[in-house]
Amino acid sequence: MAELRLKPVRILGPNVYPAAPDGGWGWVVALAFFVVEIFTYGTIKSFGIFLQDLMEEFGETNSRVSWIVSICVFVMTFNGPLSSVMTTRFGFQPVVMLGGLLISSGTIATSFTTSVNQMYLTYGLVAGFGYCLTFLPTVTILSQYFNRQRSLVTALASTGESLSMFALAPAFSALRDKIGWRHTMVVIGALQSTIIICGAMLRPIIIDPKVKKEPENRKSSLTETTEEDSVKPKISYSQENELTGDSGIQSLKDTDINNPEEKILLEKTTENNCIQNTKEAQNGESSNENLKAKKPKLLDFSILKEHSFIFYSLFGLFATLGFFAPQLYIIELSVSWGVERDRATYMLSIMAVAEIMGRFSIGWILTRPCLVKKKLLVLLACIITMTADLVGFTLVREFYGLAVCCALYGFFMGTVACTHIPLLAEDDVVGIERMSAAAGVYVFIQSFAGLAGPPIGGVLVDVTNNYGSAFYSCAAGMAFSAVFLALVQPAKKGFICKKRNSKCPDSTQDRAKYTRDANTAVSQENEALDQTCNEDATQNDPKV
Repeated sequence: MAELRLKPVRILGPNVYPAAPDGGWGWVVALAFFVVEIFTYGTIKSFGIFLQDLMEEFGETNSRVSWIVSICVFVMTFNGPLSSVMTTRFGFQPVVMLGGLLISSGTIATSFTTSVNQMYLTYGLVAGFGYCLTFLPTVTILSQYFNRQRSLVTALASTGESLSMFALAPAFSALRDKIGWRHTMVVIGALQSTIIICGAMLRPIIIDPKVKKEPENRKSSLTETTEEDSVKPKISYSQENELTGDSGIQSLKDTDINNPEEKILLEKTTENNCIQNTKEAQNGESSNENLKAKKPKLLDFSILKEHSFIFYSLFGLFATLGFFAPQLYIIELSVSWGVERDRATYMLSIMAVAEIMGRFSIGWILTRPCLVKKKLLVLLACIITMTADLVGFTLVREFYGLAVCCALYGFFMGTVACTHIPLLAEDDVVGIERMSAAAGVYVFIQSFAGLAGPPIGGVLVDVTNNYGSAFYSCAAGMAFSAVFLALVQPAKKGFICKKRNSKCPDSTQDRAKYTRDANTAVSQENEALDQTCNEDATQNDPKV
């Protein structure tokens, strides 16, 4: 009789496939990730439309208001490892649904705040932690449903972030003018509650090569018995025979063998099979112990011993300083140059459309055979162009000039945003073997730049009374990041921070002397060995 077990309640049961389906229910997961992108990063980047209202409402400075987004981004990235632990412990569905509830509650609670300090708690901590619990688990399970088309599907689904800036930012801006920023926050929070539905759609996937392909409708209607059978571990043939009391060989008592030689042969065969089964069981246990012992750490900070990774992390740290500030200050910069506020809100839309084009273009460019080994150089060219473009924001004074700068920034922002983390797997950085450990530490380091970036720009704006100062700070961060990115490949090849070998001196004369001494020692050993052999031969001659 099968044992009755209490199983955790699931909204939708798991899907069982022999391999990654590259479709099927994966398209539903891709749609869920698209919606999550709209109401996570898309909403954060559109927060700049409320900047002026919050300053006037609470009488605060730019730097104080900018801390709202900074705290939110910091909490979102800093708690990435905690999100992974919760997903492993409780599953994708409850974690993402909890995150959606926190995001919606935090955003709606923000509309009832009476000070910026309260917004630090409601939007920065509560909503920021909800963003952490929704984004990372969703993109993780999406990669499990796709194999060959993973890059393409991820690029398509990640356009939700850009679509939010393109369509929803002007819509929320118009709604704010009609009903005020507080009621607009309530509307945004209500729309973000759809993330809870998206979380329920994240059905777990089980890869079992022994399962035959079945129609999709049959997979979606798995019964309780089928789920138990799919989750239950498979029993090998020898273990099954042990449970039933059958060794797999006909018993001696049941056979009528008159020849004693045949009986002896059959007994030896039985003993050999029993010994073989015992060894297989012991090997299976030892292999399981080895797998447990090789379980990767959550955060492996030993990766910081890699010089190439240190330079690449510094690149990410300084580049992050310019990732969020332009979206916060582009509207106010345009208004300060004489552009109407209604037209200035379209700057975010231009930036979003260009970012979509950049995401698709870089995917095609990096697959070219001539650029496969030069991905870091392509990324370096994008960073240098972004630095020059950020300086260009402060030089133009008209709508169309600012629109061109927004288009260039959005395009190259899209190229960098979808490549800087996957490039950790390149051999010029850390390699695919240490990718998982490096990604966690890399995002952890980036969180500090996300916390400090917008406030630094806000302080400069308050001191100089010029919104262009924020773009200068972003350009400076990008310039430093370009320097560190250029040092990654030389550091990997050992041209920078090369470890010294105490046994091999550095100067040319010392190395030559070291080589001569080594050759002399080898020749002396050979002469001594030849002399010993000759003496042995001389002693053995009289005996012969």
